[in-house]
Amino acid sequence: MTKAQESPAPLSACDEPLAGRYDVALLDLDGVVYVGPDPVPDAPENLRKAAAEGMRIGYITNNASRPASVVAEHLASFGLDVIGEDVVTSAQAAAKLIAKEFPKGSPVLVVGGEGLIAALEEYELRPVRSSDAHPVAVVQGFHPDVNWVMLADGAHAINEGAKWYATNLDLTIPTAGGKAPGNGTLVQAVRAAVEVDPIVAGKPETPLLETSIERLKAERPLMIGDRLDSDIAGAHNVGIASLWVATGVHDAYDLAAAPKNERPTYIGAGLGALRQKHPGVTVDGGKHSCEGWTASVVDGAVAVTGEGEPYDGLRAILSATWAAVDAPAKSVAKTASKGAARGRRPLPKPAPELGSIKIGEALHRVGLDK
Repeated sequence: MTKAQESPAPLSACDEPLAGRYDVALLDLDGVVYVGPDPVPDAPENLRKAAAEGMRIGYITNNASRPASVVAEHLASFGLDVIGEDVVTSAQAAAKLIAKEFPKGSPVLVVGGEGLIAALEEYELRPVRSSDAHPVAVVQGFHPDVNWVMLADGAHAINEGAKWYATNLDLTIPTAGGKAPGNGTLVQAVRAAVEVDPIVAGKPETPLLETSIERLKAERPLMIGDRLDSDIAGAHNVGIASLWVATGVHDAYDLAAAPKNERPTYIGAGLGALRQKHPGVTVDGGKHSCEGWTASVVDGAVAVTGEGEPYDGLRAILSATWAAVDAPAKSVAKTASKGAARGRRPLPKPAPELGSIKIGEALHRVGLDK
């Protein structure tokens, strides 16, 4: 699947549970299914129920540190029915890109861990650990054991002509102790020593999602993630629907400040949203209503009235906010000012900038403030 179609509109309505409308869930892992070694609360149960309703559950991750089979074992420890073929990693997507470019058996320098080694071997490439092996390519992915020697050797090989691939550019990863530096941070370190940019396989670029759709035989895929800049933007890039969940990195404030290509089709507190209907938002003038809530932007802040489910209120808040920042510049009526008297035309009043509209009071009103 390529960007031959546009993603559904943000905050679309779905009058049936998402597990019934979409045939395959493309689940991000970190911050969605688990955080560190532990599952996100209620995530396994909700996935088992979605699967029982006929939805195939696929797991896709930008984290290249572990082979798909090891990731599957981790997920199975939560009581999930999962095998290695249900998991697609950015390491596999990167290896597929390299295999298209170079013949079988080509040496590829690994700046990462066993996840990259397993993926390269799956595509019949030869992983090496030193630039002395004259690699045709360098592939870089996150692993906690990556050190300065690996980064330096990767830079040496790239400067000698090896083609550079990165599994992803996520600057951070969620851990049990909070955010930690991700592969994007390590890529920046190598980039400081070379004169080229890497070819990127992971989200929001298209290779990982396209590989996942192909491997999982998805006809109506739904991308599910916590990160707007990778999961949701990636869904936009391949033209598929997306579900944002509030269990990971980004929150409602980030949603309100999201540019158009990072706005999700659906929103939910967690993976229970797969088994729910999703109401749409109706707009009447400047009033944005969802179920029992109505929101509007007044004097640079969102005002919300009504009652009901918190995420229905959030839908109304987001719709009002996005409409305000997306609005074209407004013309300003001429006044009897000195400038007008000289024939000058007043400048149009620009729309508010992303992130400038205050939503804190509105989120408190619907019960979703920090």
